[in-house]
Amino acid sequence: MALAVRDWFLPLPATTPPVEDPRQRRLIVLEVVVVLTVTTGLSALRSGLSLVDALLAPTPLAEQQVALNASAARDDLVDLALQLVRVLQLVGWGALGAYLLLRAGFALRSVGLDARRPGRDAGGAALLAAAIGVPGLGLYLFARAVGVSANIAPTTLDGPWWELPILVASAAANAWAEEVVEVAYLLTRLRQLGWSENRAAVASALLRGCYHLYQGTSGFVGNVVMGLVFARVWQRTHRLWVLVGAHTLINVVAFVGYVLLVGRVPWL
Repeated sequence: MALAVRDWFLPLPATTPPVEDPRQRRLIVLEVVVVLTVTTGLSALRSGLSLVDALLAPTPLAEQQVALNASAARDDLVDLALQLVRVLQLVGWGALGAYLLLRAGFALRSVGLDARRPGRDAGGAALLAAAIGVPGLGLYLFARAVGVSANIAPTTLDGPWWELPILVASAAANAWAEEVVEVAYLLTRLRQLGWSENRAAVASALLRGCYHLYQGTSGFVGNVVMGLVFARVWQRTHRLWVLVGAHTLINVVAFVGYVLLVGRVPWL
């Protein structure tokens, strides 16, 4: 059993051979830069600047609030439309990563975006969500207690009739975008560039952590750990639906749970 646990942290041999042609390698690097510039990479930079701004503010970070899903307009229907546009944008990010993998000759089943094993994928997603979500909540509460994390409000939408469906859609869209771009797309492309599995996993995890820097230390550290685990799970199983499902479950519990429990639980 000890050997099996230890082996889990070792990546399986990569099945994607490195690209040797210099021109093709340059094109892959350029493509990765462009994709990250228009998706999670640019958001990571914006997130880092938001943290700097928060740290420079006269109010201590622990007394500031960060809303993950906030109102975008005064009119109810316009707000709903803008929320849907944000969801569509995230779906587009993931679709872009999947499309570029297809154009590069990778079948979606090779990265785990197929319906061959829905039951096992769902079970794996539930286990992974529990393994990441419970310690993540503990890390957040600890960071709040020592004053190195902002107060994270999963939603400040104030209860319009469409709040819960939008929160679920946002949870799924965020999960889809991050797992396709930061895991399936990025790790596959880094393999083609000859990066080791460990080095690629660290790069993916750091990108995920920087994407959440606006939440403070707990958001960064928690998502780096999550990124390392998710990257290794994918490197060993190539089942992306497990990651998308787990991430969606974590988000749904956080978003919808907050709506149901705020005002009833002291630390929310």
